[in-house]
Amino acid sequence: MSSLRAKIQDVFNEPACEQNRGKDAKARKEGCSKPLTPGAAAGGCAFDGAKIVLQPITDVAHLIHAPLACEGNSWDNRGAASSGPTLWRTSFTTDLTELDVVMGRGERKLFKAIREIKEAYGPPAIFVYPTCVTALIGDDIEAVCKRAAEKFGLPVVPVNAPGFVGSKNLGNKLAGEALLEHVIGTVEPDDAGPYDINILGEFNLSGEFWLVKPLLDRLGIRVRACIPGDARYFDIACAHRARAAMMVCSTALINLARKMEQRWDIPFFEGSFYGITDTSEALRQISQLLVKKGADPEILGRTEALIAEEEAIAWKKLAAYRPRLEGKRVLLNTGGVKSWSVVHALMEIGIEIVGTSVKKSTVEDKERIKQILKDDNHMFEQMAPRELYAMLSEHKADIMLSGGRTQFIALKAKTPWLDINQERQHPYAGYDGMVELVRQIDLAIYNPIWCQVREPAPWDCQPAVREELPSTKSETAILHVVQEFAGTTADDFGEC
Repeated sequence: MSSLRAKIQDVFNEPACEQNRGKDAKARKEGCSKPLTPGAAAGGCAFDGAKIVLQPITDVAHLIHAPLACEGNSWDNRGAASSGPTLWRTSFTTDLTELDVVMGRGERKLFKAIREIKEAYGPPAIFVYPTCVTALIGDDIEAVCKRAAEKFGLPVVPVNAPGFVGSKNLGNKLAGEALLEHVIGTVEPDDAGPYDINILGEFNLSGEFWLVKPLLDRLGIRVRACIPGDARYFDIACAHRARAAMMVCSTALINLARKMEQRWDIPFFEGSFYGITDTSEALRQISQLLVKKGADPEILGRTEALIAEEEAIAWKKLAAYRPRLEGKRVLLNTGGVKSWSVVHALMEIGIEIVGTSVKKSTVEDKERIKQILKDDNHMFEQMAPRELYAMLSEHKADIMLSGGRTQFIALKAKTPWLDINQERQHPYAGYDGMVELVRQIDLAIYNPIWCQVREPAPWDCQPAVREELPSTKSETAILHVVQEFAGTTADDFGEC
């Protein structure tokens, strides 16, 4: 437990974070994450954050040393996609019971589970995650993993991120520490070259990194390791031989990028593959870093030629949507890198941003938003569901882009909604991804269902009251005849 405290303290003291550098020593030790309320950490604890970062490593067995409920369902974790192995989507857990806890059988059960996975699946590595229960009862995860690695001849990596130690973001960073300590640098590649790069913080959600990788392939740039999206254990173990790195989501793995630069002299920059302009700028910066590290400068010219070609194709496709979407108002309720990268991408085709959430954004993210929007009036730290509903029901936005948890607010307000977070079904990265994002926004806004749901229900409609009009002479005569026959019967008319 003392080693875990030291790791957490080291993560809090992050010199690559400008906000952290501006604090005094006492405030720096406290970190940026708010303390968790006991019992209220589901879906946002450190264990969840660590598993989010490491589970997309597709050929690794992920073993949860905990009661069964801690594992949950791993099959559709965050929508990350794999081009090969599916072992990462299989749930492995030691399934501790109360009797195991009382009798102190946790470590023995963990060792047995590692052996069973090795014999049944033969993975290149096994990642072991303790949770609140096993951390509190004092199971020595690192000792068991070390012994199992020696016994079975494969890497067994302890990921010390039990849920109670902090937030999901802290768990992201602790996962990066586990990779640094036990994985990266453990294998020497025999094919290292001057055009090898790492992509950090890219999760390949809905396979969107597959829209970017062909661009790098055309430039002759090899992705040595994409951490963690569609990754393989061997690739990550060789990641220390890359020449440059791109940081996609700084709040998740900034500590990993900084320490790889310190240990192996791998320079990095923070960029985004969302939007045409940001994708082009990311390709330029990757090429420039490689040239600084010894690559042939001719790659800069090839990069500009590729950018010009791809931008022309993308703008031609987007031209059809500009007349339909220009001036449309978007409310963006997300965070992190998407709080500014998606904003920039949408503004490129004339869409107006009425608000963007910065709840999970860094200071650098907020500064980028200010530069893009020219002010901070459209930034909000947190908006309560009631406020979101009021804004949408008053038609201050034509569509809301957010995660699945707030979709029902938009639907209740009868406003189009599009999933932009990890559960999304469509890839939005790169040039083709930008076209797809705009296409989905257009489909959502112009869906004919909204005209129907906004109409009042039949039972809410009051029938129109007919006004009394003055009677004419003919109407008076007809009324007199009706009154005369009102009291007659059929016998009065005789036989027909």
